[in-house]
Amino acid sequence: MKIKEKASTGYLKYELKNFEKLPVKIWEDSVEASRHVARSVALAIRQRQQDGEHIVLGLATGSTPIKVYEELVRLHKEEGLSFQNVISFNLDEYYPMPKEAQQSYWRFMHEYLFDHVDILPENIHIPDGTLPMEKIADYCEEYEKLIDLAGGIDIQLLGIGRTGHIGFNEPGAWETSPTRMVRLDHLTRHDASKDFQSGDDVPYRAITMGVGSIFKARTVYLMAWGQHKARIIQQAIEGEITTSVPASFLQKHPNVKVVLDKSAAEELTKMKSPWLAGICNWTDDLICKAVVWLSQKTGKPILKLTDEDYNEHGLSDLIIEQANSY
Repeated sequence: MKIKEKASTGYLKYELKNFEKLPVKIWEDSVEASRHVARSVALAIRQRQQDGEHIVLGLATGSTPIKVYEELVRLHKEEGLSFQNVISFNLDEYYPMPKEAQQSYWRFMHEYLFDHVDILPENIHIPDGTLPMEKIADYCEEYEKLIDLAGGIDIQLLGIGRTGHIGFNEPGAWETSPTRMVRLDHLTRHDASKDFQSGDDVPYRAITMGVGSIFKARTVYLMAWGQHKARIIQQAIEGEITTSVPASFLQKHPNVKVVLDKSAAEELTKMKSPWLAGICNWTDDLICKAVVWLSQKTGKPILKLTDEDYNEHGLSDLIIEQANSY
């Protein structure tokens, strides 16, 4: 595969036919990818500070943004990055959930970010998982109003769940959905069970900003690390827009930046079947991979494959390459 590597930044840039419906940057690992996102956020914070303005950040929880927050803390402590002009709104919180609980996102955000920087406490907004049920609807409506009063979210950080959820917008979420209470998918609860004593302890509900709420953000960073995210990333980025993969709605957003490590990008066409995306540098391993793929695609044994099979399935370049090698 023909690859142009930009060593100074660490990410891999592929000059191939574009199958993705969102702009994608692929990094060697999640550490470098997280640093890239953190530095982009820090630059935006500093630019607003120079103009004497505040900046509104939409923040995510879970394992994905941890290294981003760690880099932001480092930038604060070692390079003087101030958060005094930052207003933050978190995506979601389990319900019910005491703030001091080990699994609460209120605790998570303070542990990984807020307790280590100089953000003003009154500028922090995290959905309240302690409210009585009858107050939730009014609270969610007020949360939306607070975001609007702050001027709207400038930068929204997102992870993606294996169900394709962003925030806790599970399959079936509608495109214009607002902040609201939702019921969690069984797969989401299963994935969350590692943070609880047992699967039965994972809440069935959560308060989340809606897809419509996320769409109001001026810039969105969608991040994913690890092979277990590869399939849903491929569906969200290359597939059709569908309520069964809520992250696919991001294809309609004007300014989304997808940031992946190599493992999370494995199922993208340019990584899995690069011969479909453009001219390849045909190594022995890639030739073997392509021939096995074609055999499976056509249902024919390898020795029964014809030139026509190669031509019809985007592998004419391989035939030419092999002919020129003799």
